[in-house]
Amino acid sequence: MSVQDLLLEDMKQAMRDKESGKLRLSVIRMVRASIKNIEIDKKKELSDEEVAEVLAKELKMRKASIEEFKKANRDDLVETLEQEIEILLKYIPEQMSEEEITLLVVDAIKEAAATNAKDMGKVMALLMPKVKGRADGKLVNNIVKEKLNA
Repeated sequence: MSVQDLLLEDMKQAMRDKESGKLRLSVIRMVRASIKNIEIDKKKELSDEEVAEVLAKELKMRKASIEEFKKANRDDLVETLEQEIEILLKYIPEQMSEEEITLLVVDAIKEAAATNAKDMGKVMALLMPKVKGRADGKLVNNIVKEKLNA
């Protein structure tokens, strides 16, 4: 079952659940709308990998919003966003651990023959296709910086 099929089935179930499924329903509808908009722009149906990228983007937006709402002492909104993130995590492929990313980074540094921070672009170009949708780009970037500066 594709991620889009799973989203559709869960949306139907959330509608059946009425009151208890309202937040889940709205999150799923937002994600499906984002996917649909991208499909319209690209004039093709998205693959599961491309859907995972959309989901990762939605997740990243919510995490960034949480930080801003915490600074503004809006705990009510933080709590809602944390619930939305929990819902989204069900559809995102399992994220790579820091150890797995570090191993890939070390391999990419060797492959690119990178020696300093100036070679970061080469390393990132090798890494990003391997971790796309399965790791946060910011985390990957930080690990690469750390390894190149060590």
